[in-house]
Amino acid sequence: MKKLLAILFCLSLAGFRADPVKQRIFLIGDSTMADKKASDAPETGWGQVFYRLFTDAVEIQNHAVNGRSTRSFRTLGHWKAVHDQLRKGDYVFIQFGHNDQKEGDTLRYAAAQTDYRANLERYILETEAKGGIPVILTPVMRRKFDENGRLVDQHGEYPGVAREVARKHRLTLIDMHAGSWKILEEQGEKSSKKIFMHYPGGVFPKFPDGVTDNTHFSPYGAALMANTVADELMKQGHPLRNFLKKSVYPETWEYQLPLTYEPCFRKDTFNIVRYGARADGITLNTAAITQAIEQANAAGGGTVLIPAGVWLTGPLKLKSQVNLHLERGALLQFSNNRDHYPVVETTWEGQKAFRCQAPVWAVGLENIGITGEGIMDGSGEVWKQVKKNKLTTTQWRRLVESGGVLSKNGDTWYPSEQSRYGNEEAKEWANLWAEGKTREDYEAIRDFLRPNMISITGCENVLIEGVTFQNSPAWTLHPLLTNHITLRNVHVRNPWFGQNNDALDLESCRYGVVDGCTFDTGDDAITIKSGRDEQGRRRGVPTENIVVKNTTVFHAHGGFVIGSEMSGGVKNLFVNNCSFLGTDIGLRFKTKRDRGGVVEKIYISDIAMNSIPGEAILFDMYYEAKDPVPADGDSNGLPEIKAEPVNEGTPQFRDFHIRNVVCHGAATAIMLRGLPEMNIRNITIENSNFIADQGVVCVEAEDITIRNVGLFTKSSKVMQVQNSSNILFDRISWSGEKETLLELSGERSRKIQLTGTDTSKARNKAVFLHKAKKEAFLEKPDK
Repeated sequence: MKKLLAILFCLSLAGFRADPVKQRIFLIGDSTMADKKASDAPETGWGQVFYRLFTDAVEIQNHAVNGRSTRSFRTLGHWKAVHDQLRKGDYVFIQFGHNDQKEGDTLRYAAAQTDYRANLERYILETEAKGGIPVILTPVMRRKFDENGRLVDQHGEYPGVAREVARKHRLTLIDMHAGSWKILEEQGEKSSKKIFMHYPGGVFPKFPDGVTDNTHFSPYGAALMANTVADELMKQGHPLRNFLKKSVYPETWEYQLPLTYEPCFRKDTFNIVRYGARADGITLNTAAITQAIEQANAAGGGTVLIPAGVWLTGPLKLKSQVNLHLERGALLQFSNNRDHYPVVETTWEGQKAFRCQAPVWAVGLENIGITGEGIMDGSGEVWKQVKKNKLTTTQWRRLVESGGVLSKNGDTWYPSEQSRYGNEEAKEWANLWAEGKTREDYEAIRDFLRPNMISITGCENVLIEGVTFQNSPAWTLHPLLTNHITLRNVHVRNPWFGQNNDALDLESCRYGVVDGCTFDTGDDAITIKSGRDEQGRRRGVPTENIVVKNTTVFHAHGGFVIGSEMSGGVKNLFVNNCSFLGTDIGLRFKTKRDRGGVVEKIYISDIAMNSIPGEAILFDMYYEAKDPVPADGDSNGLPEIKAEPVNEGTPQFRDFHIRNVVCHGAATAIMLRGLPEMNIRNITIENSNFIADQGVVCVEAEDITIRNVGLFTKSSKVMQVQNSSNILFDRISWSGEKETLLELSGERSRKIQLTGTDTSKARNKAVFLHKAKKEAFLEKPDK
């Protein structure tokens, strides 16, 4: 009994064991670091968001206070609150300088070379005396540009003194002065405003008349500075780097993820009813809505309200500082009269073109929004041709009876003769701007020139949230050359048979978030582009620093797509927690010779798919060409493709990291098909499972790792490799008995390695075809 009681007593003690001691970081400094109250919004200190970058093993105490210097932080008792609780191993981040230089303030002023230096050293010595570890941070730059657009330093000697003190005491230095200088120079005089507090009146209660503050940070600026501190810790190999939080994306940390600025709008509301709009479904409200938009812009910004009801309108032009808000129950119905849409200069699939003006048009604007819970309908049925094989017999009969004209061979319906003529007779010049053709030539085929629904070009700071966009004439959402765009809880619904009905095309855009959206469309869903061929290369603006997450695609050609118009390049894309349900292809990366462009640094994780008729994951550098891979995966070998010279039109796919993909049903699990002159390179696919007809097909690729992947296929072959090198298959699993585990073909195949895999259920571990050498296959048996 005594032994039993002793055991129970020990177990009870174990149940009350204290949590592990956390690594503590104390922040001392001024307003640029300090926590702010909710009533101070939007002002944010970088220390206020710093905790987000660390794991739960870290405790951050932010003791920084607005207006404090190295002198006043001590004299007002703030330092004592920190010093009294310091213990061995605690870090103290010390950042002052903004307020030390205020010569007229005896409570705060500390001359750089004397008092400021001495005060920093005193904080250091007192921290070290208690076993703490000081870290010195130079002050952050204020935003000031001269008349020539050059950045002006306003900190004088203070940053230099902080650097000298850190060197003298052999301490870690986080040079925020140099880091923020670089950021401000990169963003420039205009764009750098978003780092600080530049807001109009009527947005935040604390600043009813607006605020222009080049010292204190916006939420975006604070996060940017916090990331800069974390980046320095990592670069310097500081011990705190071990506590930085890994992101949900492969091979990346939380602090490395791109940040997107989100615009804010004045609360002033401009109800379209006040301008004569009528919700009768008959009145054309273009003039009334336009007047509301213009009045909101003239007043310094505001919200243009579309109340519940059916509002018929022609195309609308947005204005800066205006949020077009559709109330729940509002249907903004765009006119089905094609004459309401003037022919304008724009782009089509990445190249210069004449098209009809988009239903929503924005060019060169700043701070714009389309928000709410209403619906926009683009009347796409009066623009789009329909192929007979896309409809049932009854649907086709009803469509033909509705009007329109048929193609010469009778297999395509067009809404008008102009539309048919543009598609069939003038197709060599109609889609793109053609030498020798005038606007009048394009006016004559207006019905063919169907517009994208939401066209946003050359804009800065865009918010699209909550709205449902349906029945688009062509591409639905098309931001071009636009920076800092947020799409949240957006819904796109288009007919599954709609051609060029992409849901979202981000083209040559920088910094964006796509979060919580749903897409159901007739072409690609989430599409990344950067211009086409020579025009795209000449523009040279990549799409980069985009985050896509928590998004579902119900129907599309591709779920998440890059290309094929990617001639300006694509990089730094992050995709997580997305579902592709019945899309033709899941992850689709497509290009072709003559496109040019480099696609790299793509990070994808946690993707769910089902019922994929094509490939779950496809890398295809032969887009628009005849498919060189036989439909029957068991055909003997794969056709050879002749190499061509490498030039500026040679595209590149490299540095993709894909993790945690589950696909329940596909024709092919993974296909990589590069060019002989430019292989697909450095691709990692891991921790994934595929139920598919066919497993892996790898053609003209190198430095490929497929690790811990299940390939549960119908085909008698699990994996095929042709003319590829440095391919690692590690811990591959499959079901049932197979004729061939790995088929190797091509004399350029080499260093094809199989590790950690049970090969006992395959009749042939490897077969060699078309000059493939047996020494190209390297096996390390499963332990």
